[in-house]
Amino acid sequence: MSRVINGDTVLPEEDKPAEKIRLDLLMKDIYKSYNRSTLQKFIENGFVTVDGILVTKSNTKFEPGVKIDLKVSEELKNSDIVPEVVYEDENVLVVNKPSGLLSEAKGEYCPERTLADFGFVAHRLDRDTSGVMILAKNEETLHFLKKQFLKRTVHKTYYAVVKGVPKHELAKIDLPLIRNINRPTTFRVDANGKESETFFRLLKTNGDYSLVELKPTTGRTHQLRVHMNYLGHPIVGDVVYGGEKADRLYLHAGELEITLPGGERRVFRVARPRKFDLMVKDKSADESSENKGE
Repeated sequence: MSRVINGDTVLPEEDKPAEKIRLDLLMKDIYKSYNRSTLQKFIENGFVTVDGILVTKSNTKFEPGVKIDLKVSEELKNSDIVPEVVYEDENVLVVNKPSGLLSEAKGEYCPERTLADFGFVAHRLDRDTSGVMILAKNEETLHFLKKQFLKRTVHKTYYAVVKGVPKHELAKIDLPLIRNINRPTTFRVDANGKESETFFRLLKTNGDYSLVELKPTTGRTHQLRVHMNYLGHPIVGDVVYGGEKADRLYLHAGELEITLPGGERRVFRVARPRKFDLMVKDKSADESSENKGE
């Protein structure tokens, strides 16, 4: 042992365990045809097993060399959702998009049904916004419709339930928007941003919540949500822009005026959900009727 202590002999080191790596990073080296975001969706949706065990968290770490199996399900989430058809002809399909349905897939893979499964998407509504949308049945019509949105010849009317009572019954909101560099998926008001204009009308209120009509003349992403939050009256259910939690985003596209192929100008309307009006119901009237019944 004296030779060991003196450093004449070196004892063999025990093999160090391999450094563990996140599952999505391990898969990125194996499944090179998919980007990391898509692989994360595969994992989250239960399509991946590691050594025969189901793993649903992308940040779970494993040693290199584990057996990873990817089995992409062909069954779509929300496959039972079929939007209500408002109008249809040989070129277009007008639908009432339910809240919770994506307009188009995000990334290379989307494990759920979207509006794009029913036709070519000419414009978008946020996932949680409901209401009227027009789809094209062919690429020629798609180009025809998109051109109108770009030229701002399409007129849209939305309804929203917001927190509090706006100061004015009628107003034009002219607040330029820019992407929020601190939160890249969101937007904010900024003098250096792009022109963003919304015409506003107060329909009714109960003091706590108000039902408003919104008519945007520009089509910026999240425009209505950012404008209402900036005014201090965020849309109910819009937790991204200051709104309180709710069962849905209380924003609905109620009317769309557009020219169809062939030149006919049409206005398509979809009634706002009844719960919008119930949110702004006069509470004093309810209390009065209850008192009369006593």
